[in-house]
Order: sequence, then C-alpha cells, then structure tokens
Amino acid sequence: MSCWALVPVKARAEGKSRLAPVLDPPARIALVRSMLDHVLGVLAAAPGVDHVAIASPERDLVSADIHLLPERGRGLNRALGSAVAALRRLGAREVLVLPGDLPCVGTDDVAVLLAQMRAGGCALASDRQGTGTNAIALDLQRLGPAGFRFLFGRNSFARHARQACALGLGPQIARRPGLGFDLDEPQALSAFKTVHRPDAIRQAS
Repeated sequence: MSCWALVPVKARAEGKSRLAPVLDPPARIALVRSMLDHVLGVLAAAPGVDHVAIASPERDLVSADIHLLPERGRGLNRALGSAVAALRRLGAREVLVLPGDLPCVGTDDVAVLLAQMRAGGCALASDRQGTGTNAIALDLQRLGPAGFRFLFGRNSFARHARQACALGLGPQIARRPGLGFDLDEPQALSAFKTVHRPDAIRQAS
C-alpha cells in the first residue's frame, strides 16, 4: 500500500489575500510559509503516510525531499485532478489531500482520516462552518477508472460527500478541531493569535 499526502498551496506571495486588512504582504508570506511548514511536518511524522507532495507553482523554501507537482494556473480543482493522476502513475494507492493552511492539525487527525478512509473508501473533514472541505482521503483502488472529481468552492463539503456516495464509496466524516480550523479570515487570525501567537503573525497585533 502506497499512501501519498498531497498539499495544495498557492505561490506564497498570492496566499491569504483575505488577510490583507490586517497583515501586510511580507507578513502574509511569512504566515503562509509557517503554516505550510507545520502541515508538512505533521505529514512527515504521521504513521501511515509514505510520501508527501505539494501541488504548487513554486517550490519556494520547501525541502527537496518533498515531491513538487507543478500547478500551472488552471485552478485548484483541475490542479488537484492532475496531481492525483500523477501520483497514481507514481504508484499511489491512497491519497490524502490536506491544505497547507491548517495551523492546528496534528498527527492524530491524520491517523483518524486514514483509518476512516480505509474503512469506507473516503474520509472527509469540513471547515468550522460545515460547508467547505478541509481534507479528503481517498482509496484510489476503490474508485475505478472514473476517478474523483474535486469540487472545492461554495458548499464543497456536501458536493464531495454526494459524489463519494455516487461512486459507491462510504464517506466517513471526521469532525475534529484540528481539521476544522483553517486560517482564512481576519476573525480566524484573531482567534488563533489569542491562543498561539506564532512569530509569523506577531506584527498583526
């Protein structure tokens, strides 16, 4: 069994534009890098994850042992579809899609996702509102040739769950704070700083 973790991340200078009212460009870049480092570190330490890749237009400061799948400006959903197809060619049998902006995710969260995916063929985690998708784990062997069409965007969680059912999978739902907290809005940044206050976001105080 070959399990790949796939982390989509924009060019660092383009990330977290919705935080522009409270963070200047250098601070946003530092925040993106800090969160990505955290997520990649968690995945590297997580039992059951054999390989880690990023789907991104740039390597930036990511170490050479992380596989880079170039993203060519086709949008997140198409980029993920192409990335998963590339991982299949590299021998992937399972794939965990985990965004790079989950500053509270831990190895236990990854373990739950993988266990749920292995039970039902698919595991999903929503954002705090229950409408967006913050993680997808897929057993590629159970999908067959049709594959899985990524549908990130408005109300993606419900659409991903419906698609998994239509493909004959039994989507399992992971409800965990570490998976639900993504850092996209100024309000989320304020809540995160109250507890954690990492160096990358101190200047927003």
